[in-house]
Amino acid sequence: MENQARPESKRTPPLVDAHLDLAYNALLGQDPRLPLEELRETDAGRALAARGETPTVSIPALRAGGIALVFGTIFVLPANAPSDLRGRGYATAQEAYAAATRQVEYYRQLEDDGDIRLVGGRSDLHPLLDAFGRDPSAAPLGVVPLMEGADPIRTPGELGHWVEQGVRIVGPAWRATRYSGGTEAPGPLTRDGRDLMVELGKAGAALDTSHMAEQSFWDALRLFHGPTIASHSNCRRFVPGDRHLSDEMIRAIVDRDGVIGVVLYNHFLDPTWNAGDSKAAVHLDAVLRHIEHICELARDTRHVGIGTDLDGGFGREAIPAELDSCADLPAIGGALLAAVWSPAEASDVMGSNWLRWLADALPAT
Repeated sequence: MENQARPESKRTPPLVDAHLDLAYNALLGQDPRLPLEELRETDAGRALAARGETPTVSIPALRAGGIALVFGTIFVLPANAPSDLRGRGYATAQEAYAAATRQVEYYRQLEDDGDIRLVGGRSDLHPLLDAFGRDPSAAPLGVVPLMEGADPIRTPGELGHWVEQGVRIVGPAWRATRYSGGTEAPGPLTRDGRDLMVELGKAGAALDTSHMAEQSFWDALRLFHGPTIASHSNCRRFVPGDRHLSDEMIRAIVDRDGVIGVVLYNHFLDPTWNAGDSKAAVHLDAVLRHIEHICELARDTRHVGIGTDLDGGFGREAIPAELDSCADLPAIGGALLAAVWSPAEASDVMGSNWLRWLADALPAT
């Protein structure tokens, strides 16, 4: 991929990961403040490894990988979730609200302890990146709160409360919710979902289309005209199924000047890979295939980034052969350079595109 109009950058920007479930996993006993090797040796880490989900994410490992900022989810599991997922699911909107509130409180505690810095506006970005530039190993991890699945919003009019609590991006779906059809649950936006799109516009929040059923996706784009992304979605061209984006959906996000985060789960990179297969069967060229396809559709490199979902129900055993943890994410940039991408283009994918999008999408303060 080559873009002659882009000047070369003399400084590699910080990396950004647009999708991690830090609070959800922490409240299940997976402490993200621990060095990764220590986390893997905890009871929670050993239990995950026994399930074939060896942990790959901790805040020290993110720092080691040069990741300055992540989109940290507020995700609560519905009661009808697949039985192999950990945690007790919510059955009512009030239960979802309470569980999501605990996750917001957890992020605030991490910030009070100096482990993270919550990013709520453009004015938060520059101090965060300046601190990272001075000493990446000591800088707090930037976290932009993203609600994945809107059921914690008890009524559409309650969205303003969550924006006051720091939520800046809302994904209406995970599977089906009270607002939207979702993964493996096709359908349109509900009446509340349509009202939620109006409230998103009023509140100045952004829309995350990942997990939305295709009919809901198009409903949402007809009703909502603000900042739009897919935080963690791959290309349906290579991986069939409604979890991924069709070419038409990708073009629609590009038309909104949005960004699409590529997921690093092997089955979402190569559909011939299945749980239990050797991770050695999938390499970074599978990641590049999705990145390059999005760039070809967009006709530039400004609309794709990384949204790893590395702590989203899979582990070291299910990510490309070259990766052991989030600390290895720079290897993707190296693979892009080896594929004759320019340093500026590789930097787009590894962080600059998300930072540019945030600079436009976030409120001033």
